[in-house]
Amino acid sequence: MNPETAPQEITTLVGREVYTKNGVFVGEVEDLRLDLDVQQVTGLALHQINGELFDPEVSASRGIIVPYRWVQAVGDIVIVNDVVERVHEEGNGEEEVAA
Repeated sequence: MNPETAPQEITTLVGREVYTKNGVFVGEVEDLRLDLDVQQVTGLALHQINGELFDPEVSASRGIIVPYRWVQAVGDIVIVNDVVERVHEEGNGEEEVAA
């Protein structure tokens, strides 16, 4: 089995830093949200989040959950699309980015 295509344990995501595709730090993966019915990761629970991207209430909370559909790439770090930055710029707190 090719090591590049071999399935990895989802726990390997825990502790990885998360950045937007523009290079802005978002936070660090603390846990995963799973849908056990379909055996799929549905979100990344982040802590140590970038306080500049989120409202003070969110920054003061324990963390956020980023929908897994926003993930663009996983390697030594996790890359998410820039929707997190756009939410901040527009002042539009999308419901799924929550503590």
